[in-house]
Amino acid sequence: MDNIDGSQSTQNQQANPSWNYHPELPMKVSAVFSWPPKPVKIIAWFAKSWLVPSERTLWLAFAFATWIWLMPPVEQMKTLTWSWVLFIYLRNLISAIVVATVMHLYFHTFKRQGLRLRYEKRHLTEHGKNRRFTFNNQLLDNMFWTLASGVTIWTAFEVLYFLAFANGFMPTLEWSQNPVWFLALFVLIPLWSSVHFYWVHRMIHWPPLYNMAHSVHHRNIITGPWSGLSMHPIEHLIYFSSIILHVFVDTHPAHMLFHLYLLSLNPMAEHSGYEGLEVKERNRFDLGNFFHQLHHRHFKCNYGSAEMPWDKWFGSFHDGTPEASKRIQKRPW
Repeated sequence: MDNIDGSQSTQNQQANPSWNYHPELPMKVSAVFSWPPKPVKIIAWFAKSWLVPSERTLWLAFAFATWIWLMPPVEQMKTLTWSWVLFIYLRNLISAIVVATVMHLYFHTFKRQGLRLRYEKRHLTEHGKNRRFTFNNQLLDNMFWTLASGVTIWTAFEVLYFLAFANGFMPTLEWSQNPVWFLALFVLIPLWSSVHFYWVHRMIHWPPLYNMAHSVHHRNIITGPWSGLSMHPIEHLIYFSSIILHVFVDTHPAHMLFHLYLLSLNPMAEHSGYEGLEVKERNRFDLGNFFHQLHHRHFKCNYGSAEMPWDKWFGSFHDGTPEASKRIQKRPW
C-alpha cells in the first residue's frame, strides 16, 4: 500500500475529499495582476519560478545548451535539406522520449513516490483495455499522439523558424544590444504563452472543434507525463502557433527554443499527476499543475493557467473547492 503523510491526508480530506492530495484551498491565481498591487507577493511569485531550481530554469538551461551545442551550423540552415531537418527532428524526438519516459517510470511504473503529492487516487489505465483510447490503451495512445503528431509538428515550427532566421527574415536580438530586455523576454514569454493558451483553448472547446480534435487530449481524465503533448494534429498546429510571437518581436534563438520547450516538454511535467518531486519527505522540485488538473476532471473550467487570471475575469475559474465544482457544472461549456 502506498504511504501518505498523515497530516497531509487529513488536511486534504477536510478541504476536498475527492482528491488524494491538493495544494492549499481555495487555490489562488498569480498575484502579478492583482489590484491593488501587492509587491511582496508579486516578487515571491517570480522568485519561485526563477530564483530556485524549477521547470522554468531547467528549460532555460536546456534552451541555451541546445543553441550552443545541439544546433546545425547556421550556414547549413539557409537551405532546406533533409540532413539538418532530420537532426533537429531526432533531437526533439529523443528529448520527448527521455523526459516523458523518466517521469513515467519513476512515478507510474515503479511508483517510487507512491501517492505522496499525487492529486488523483486512481491510477492510469494503460494496463487495461479502454475503447476510448487508440489501441485501447492509455499509454500507447498518449505515446502515439505525442511522437507521431506532437514531435513532428513541433519540429516543423522549429525548422521554419531557423530557415527564416538563417536567411535573415526573423527580427533578432543579441545580449549586447539590450541586456535588460534580453533577460526580460524570458519572463515575458510565459506570460504571452498563457495569453495565447487561454484563447486558443477556449476556441478548441467550441463543440465542432472539440469533437474533431481536442477530444483526443481530453481522453485523459487521469493524466501522466505522456498525456501532456497527446493531442490531435489540428490541436498541435493551433497550440504551437504561440511562437508567432517571434515573427513580430526581436528575440534571440535561445528565446524561441525556451518558448518551444515550455510548449513541448513542460506539459509532460505539468501532466505528471504529481505536484512535485519529493526528496527526504519534502517537495524539492515543482512539477504538476493542479490548476490544469482541475480542467481535466471538470472540463468546463481553468482554460488558461494560474500565470494570468483570465479564467477569473471570465467566470471559468475553479479554485478546487466542492462549491466551485457545483458552480462550474452549471456552465454551458
